[in-house]
Amino acid sequence: MSAHSNRATSAPVSISQRLGRLQFHRSGKFRVMQVADIQDGVKISKDTVALIAAACDAVRPDLVVFTGNQIAGYAPEFEATYRRRRWAAPQDGVYVPSGDGWRVVSREADGGDRILVARTRALVVKQARQFLQPLIDRRIPFAITYGNHDFQCGLDTAELDGIYRSFPGCLNPATPIAAGVTGGAIAPDLSNAASAPIPEAVPVVGLDRQIAYPCEPGTFALPVASEDGKETAAGLVLLDSGDYAPGGGYGSPSTKAVEWLRRLPSAMAAKSLVFQHFPMPQMYRLMREVPAGTAYAIQGYRSFDRHWYVLDADKTQPGGYLGEGVSCPDEDVGEFAALRDSGGYIGVVAAHDHRNAYVGLEQGLMLGATPTSGFGSYGLPASQRAVRYFEFDQRHPDKPRTVLLEFGDIAGHASSRSVYTFAMSRMPPSEGAPPARSVDFPTKVGGRRIDAVGRSEAAAEQQDVPRLTLMAELLATLSDSLDTKRRRRRGSRTGK
Repeated sequence: MSAHSNRATSAPVSISQRLGRLQFHRSGKFRVMQVADIQDGVKISKDTVALIAAACDAVRPDLVVFTGNQIAGYAPEFEATYRRRRWAAPQDGVYVPSGDGWRVVSREADGGDRILVARTRALVVKQARQFLQPLIDRRIPFAITYGNHDFQCGLDTAELDGIYRSFPGCLNPATPIAAGVTGGAIAPDLSNAASAPIPEAVPVVGLDRQIAYPCEPGTFALPVASEDGKETAAGLVLLDSGDYAPGGGYGSPSTKAVEWLRRLPSAMAAKSLVFQHFPMPQMYRLMREVPAGTAYAIQGYRSFDRHWYVLDADKTQPGGYLGEGVSCPDEDVGEFAALRDSGGYIGVVAAHDHRNAYVGLEQGLMLGATPTSGFGSYGLPASQRAVRYFEFDQRHPDKPRTVLLEFGDIAGHASSRSVYTFAMSRMPPSEGAPPARSVDFPTKVGGRRIDAVGRSEAAAEQQDVPRLTLMAELLATLSDSLDTKRRRRRGSRTGK
């Protein structure tokens, strides 16, 4: 271990690590850092690791939260155990990417298959060690939930939970394996969800005085103690928001998890902020619908793809941006209503949409989106890949302050120009919906450079700039992205 690592180990960055539980400081503050969509193969980009390390040094978080798609389960290294959808039975074979399509690879049901799964497990451990090392070196606790690509490596969420718990500082509690979350072709048994009580609080391994309220693998709550340690001042919830829906599109939290959300406030005795992978359909309420021809308007996704949107400046904080349609589930399973009606939640912060970053208020709930923190898949230009920082104040813990920490500001220049910005929108339109168009923000409007904060100001002048001029400027800014795309090796994938 390096000398730096030894110093970090002897003096942990996280005050909560020193106290043995999540707790507000004497200053009355508590800090959380969100890392979204690392989405890489076994070899994590060193720029991703550099971003995480630099952000930890910049804000000294008490806890780091990973909100899904840590693993690009479709990466070539996982081909032998790849599962395109959770309900695909191993004996039926699995679909793996092949050129522009898919091919079927048979999987054995005997010991040969167990050997392949064991190899995948070792690869996931190797991958996790890379992006967790900055936290381990600084002794910062972390918690993890899952997205729609993690399980595709061939391991279910319970297995992944076990892997992450093997690293020091993990606060994911041990949870009984429930049908429907094991990755098998089994439908979840939710018949008793409505009557199921909240599980008892359990200890966690990562902090010796910390407790958690478990529901399912990837779904649990962590109370944060007040400065004097006598009460719970805030709560943090990690929610497994699902992966894919059998009928198409993205999945949703389980019925059990939604009911658990309804019942949790009575046990937490403080308002909680929810971290999850998928955005909710209600995120669209933070947007204003505009005509399809409006400059920089973004086409909605699936159920919303007949409409075009821009962020509503009256509902969102300055500095947010919308770079792609909000890829939420088609079905509203009642999560938003459960959070709103219980009165026990601050709001929800999601990931998944790699080029979206906004925070707004809807019916008393804070709704936020965090762009990708990873350099292994599509997203914003390298300098704008970011983590999100939250600072809670014990005087008003239900109103945390949040900002993005961008790579260019805290880590400098990226080591490689191979970052893929996924310049064109490729959302599947419904029949009769307007065709998708380029949706990247230009770096200039009317000859004036704009940054992430200035984009919201640019919205006021977009109607005054001729459409052809805007498109010409936009195409010019995409040239580097297209060159980068051509340089990427054949077979690389950039899916959500």
